[in-house]
Amino acid sequence: MGDLFSSDAKSLQTGRPLADRLRPQALGMVVGQDHLTGEDGVLTRMIRSGSLGSMIFWGPPGTGKTTVARLLAGETDLAFEQISAIFSGVADLKKVFETARMRRASGRQTLLFVDEIHRFNRAQQDSFLPVMEDGTVVLVGATTENPSFELNAALLSRARVLTFHAHSPESIAALLQRAEEAEGRPLPIDDEARAVLLRMADGDGRAALTLAEEAWRAAGEGEVFNAETLQNVVQRRAPIYDKSQDGHYNLISALHKAVRGSDPDAALYYLCRMFDAGEDPLYIGRRLVRMAVEDIGLADPQALGIANAAKDAYDYLGSPEGELALAQACVYLATAPKSNAVYTAYKAAMRVAKENGSLMPPKHILNAPTKLMKSEGYGATYQYDHDMPDAFSGQDYFPEAIGRQNFYDPPDRGFEREIRKRLDYWSRLRRERQS
Repeated sequence: MGDLFSSDAKSLQTGRPLADRLRPQALGMVVGQDHLTGEDGVLTRMIRSGSLGSMIFWGPPGTGKTTVARLLAGETDLAFEQISAIFSGVADLKKVFETARMRRASGRQTLLFVDEIHRFNRAQQDSFLPVMEDGTVVLVGATTENPSFELNAALLSRARVLTFHAHSPESIAALLQRAEEAEGRPLPIDDEARAVLLRMADGDGRAALTLAEEAWRAAGEGEVFNAETLQNVVQRRAPIYDKSQDGHYNLISALHKAVRGSDPDAALYYLCRMFDAGEDPLYIGRRLVRMAVEDIGLADPQALGIANAAKDAYDYLGSPEGELALAQACVYLATAPKSNAVYTAYKAAMRVAKENGSLMPPKHILNAPTKLMKSEGYGATYQYDHDMPDAFSGQDYFPEAIGRQNFYDPPDRGFEREIRKRLDYWSRLRRERQS
């Protein structure tokens, strides 16, 4: 296996990090991204077709985005240029674009790899469009953030988004095996410590190789670390679950269902499990906001405000004080009256909206700023509710084609008990006034 790597890697004292020395030299050697680089992978097919378009690589750190971009340039004989959005500005982009244009004039295209592309502002992102459209560069942007939220629609329309997956324990194990073969010696860890190291890597291949390097450096002659010693040596605690895999989704699901099931003790237990595992507290805060609107809604209108306030409190206080605010919100949500009436009504209304297309609202509730619109009956017979008895006209506001619909059906619980009374009262007035 030694000939597969860019260095014979006989010692850790070469000065180059292990992760850099073990970079794959061919696309097929990339570990953990078979859906992209395997025999039938997306990128493999692109290379076979001889057509390489601009792309956005989206995925967590340490999954091979930079390595794959370099390999693509090599496999397609494109000039490789790399910049980072963290350290580059407008002047740097202009320089790169000019160099690429000169290279293009001599008959060679440039693969421009932009790391952390989401950190460029909207105007900077727009500057890529002309050089992408005229073929000056094939853009490959890398981001750990959701491109749908962080990148311009114009940029996304010209680039294909390819998702890189966090490494599985199996692919991390394969990387460690490569490292041992390159070093010509086994890692100084027992089986239990190896399993802990896999969890420490948390889906990050670069982190796994860095941890292996630290273990080799720290081990004395013939020394083999157990799980506890390894954690002390590398000063890193193994996460209880992998945030990008089943454990993450299992615990957030358990937390959500405990809140929905009005069990504050179970909800607190799962909340603390996630804190202890190193989950991002702001992610938990966002999930609590979701629970407030999905499972409590208007049964307790304060729930959303309290969940948002807890998220903001954590953002303001940080750790460890901020976790208590999230715990308080968690208990509040678990003990609040429950209702999914708004959630259900929203889905029903969305379904009707999609099924019926662009129906015209009734003319009597449309403004009539021109004479033509007035002559067409816009605004005619509209009744201003504040001028009516009980501030309620009872007019129909739905398009005539679908007639009146009933989406929101509040239960007789919590604050929605009062809303139910109001709706029943208005329904009776509507029937009386329309008759």
